[in-house]
Amino acid sequence: MRRPILALPFVLLLGLAVPLQAETLLVDRVQTPAGNVPGRGMSADQVAARFGAPQQKLEPRGGQSRHWPVIHRWVYPGYTVYFEKNRVIDVVVNQAGPDEIGPKPPVR
Repeated sequence: MRRPILALPFVLLLGLAVPLQAETLLVDRVQTPAGNVPGRGMSADQVAARFGAPQQKLEPRGGQSRHWPVIHRWVYPGYTVYFEKNRVIDVVVNQAGPDEIGPKPPVR
């Protein structure tokens, strides 16, 4: 029983030897009021009318079976909108850069 107790100072010492890095978390940057992004349940026409045309419409994903609906994705400058059956199901803020920790960019 004494060995784990004796090993504890060495483990703590090794932990101090790891260099520290400054990281930017996505949650630290995102302070978006709800009115600045599409809301859940909005139709694709409502999103286009209120926020304009997306920068890019990505290839639809899913739909392999009746259990997997087709998901459409529209990319705007700061976020990506996900649609199912022409309705917004989610909005995800895009990463500002490769060093930021947060959601991965959408698969193109």
